[in-house]
Amino acid sequence: MSLALPSDAAAAIARDDYRRGVWLVTGATLAWSSAGLLARWVATDPWTTLFWRSLFATIALLGYLVARDRGLVVVEFRRLGRVGVAMAVCFAVSMMCFINALNLTTVAAVLVFQAASPLFAATLAWIFLKERVGPKKLAAILVTMVGVVVMVSGAGAHGRLAGDVLSAVMGITYAGTIVLARVRPDVPTTAACCLGVIIVAVVSLPFAHLTVTPRDLALLAVFGFGQMGLALVMFTAGVRLIPAADAGLISVLESVLAPVWVWFVFAEDPGRNTLIGGAIVVVAVLAAARSDRTVQSGAGMP
Repeated sequence: MSLALPSDAAAAIARDDYRRGVWLVTGATLAWSSAGLLARWVATDPWTTLFWRSLFATIALLGYLVARDRGLVVVEFRRLGRVGVAMAVCFAVSMMCFINALNLTTVAAVLVFQAASPLFAATLAWIFLKERVGPKKLAAILVTMVGVVVMVSGAGAHGRLAGDVLSAVMGITYAGTIVLARVRPDVPTTAACCLGVIIVAVVSLPFAHLTVTPRDLALLAVFGFGQMGLALVMFTAGVRLIPAADAGLISVLESVLAPVWVWFVFAEDPGRNTLIGGAIVVVAVLAAARSDRTVQSGAGMP
């Protein structure tokens, strides 16, 4: 007796999964976009920030895994395999490169490479997963890059080579994290990201200051539990439900929202270029999302 779902029911489930994936990745992006605010409030150096944020994120993710899986947490980590470990390493490298790149080069350079991550993700997914990127989606990715370039065009001179290299590595490894999450659907992605933040905490420990002020410790706890831990739970759940290019494209909104939050809280004028470029990015992402809904309603598939 066949247990296969009728084609209409399967298509409806696929559409619901895609929609849920988009919302989860968008929620994670909103949380991540608060990094600029928290970084402004915290008076610690990059390695100290990395250590404490990763430590609190590890506690949050382990707590989530224990609550969800009870006594099977160890089993989840054993199920990672090579793909899961590779995902954790890519995620850890991306986090460390991001924080340190901000200290070595201009924010403009970092944002440009962050905006390039959807192109990297789409390319890797095309090579390894045979995921097709249609002309509309590719155009949206390219327009997104144009928008971010406009945002940062008035930010001053280009940064130093070391920071630019770190920014490039950040973009590629972030794309690798997205693609690896789809290579094997059975890989426990939350456990993989938990392993990633553990790696960051261990690597940054020798360079970090363990004594911080109570105020900074409280902010770093928010940084780790909310901005990193909660966002990772949403991201790892959502990224498995949508194509890699879509996840990367949505994540670029972080580059747009981050200066907006600083503008609201610190009354810093982001400048005309930031507003124009941000509007271009938002339009590109919304156009891509509308294109996906059109394809789904017409073809019955995400």
